[in-house]
Amino acid sequence: MARRLRAMGMRGYENGFRLTLISERLAEPIKRRKPTVYFVNSMSDLFHEKVPFDYIHQVFDVMMRARQHTFQVLTKRAERMAEFCRGVEVPGNVWLGVSVENRKYGVPRIPVLRTIRAPVRFLSVEPLLEDLGSIDLNGIQWVIVGGESGWKARPMKPAWVESVKRQCDEARVAFFFKQWGTWGADGEKRSKHANGRRYRGRLWDAMPQLVLGPMS
Repeated sequence: MARRLRAMGMRGYENGFRLTLISERLAEPIKRRKPTVYFVNSMSDLFHEKVPFDYIHQVFDVMMRARQHTFQVLTKRAERMAEFCRGVEVPGNVWLGVSVENRKYGVPRIPVLRTIRAPVRFLSVEPLLEDLGSIDLNGIQWVIVGGESGWKARPMKPAWVESVKRQCDEARVAFFFKQWGTWGADGEKRSKHANGRRYRGRLWDAMPQLVLGPMS
């Protein structure tokens, strides 16, 4: 995608997929009055090792000033996010999440996320690559589940989704099913649009319910 955008001459992708900090764009959300949900760094990771904490502080300052918006920050660098957030007040309009794709790398990020004081902590279980087994959802408000897409996509089995959904129900955590991806519920390979995002015959679009008061 980065190579494609660079070939199209899209501003900001002159370096392709190489990490690029574009500080002049940081204030753009402040100028937008209409309340918007921003998925921060959809093609990168705010807590990448090469992103200085000073720059991340600038990002958080913008998010704090743009209270009309909701910012969803997702990372695979849970330890670095936790390190940054020590001594930092996470604004009430900033949701923090970690990727949980498998047991080896994804599940260990959950307890690290739980150490961070944030209004909403969420898990992006996408792509779900295997049965996650038993997961501790204490302190988690939202779980997003989805399959992988693209020509190299690996299939997601319905039983894996069912296990996560059951645990969300038991823990009373909001469950959002995003997509099946390239492989359908029946195990057939199609476009992700053809496979859709219906699970158990319906759409699951639950969002976390914010509770006013001290963050835990």
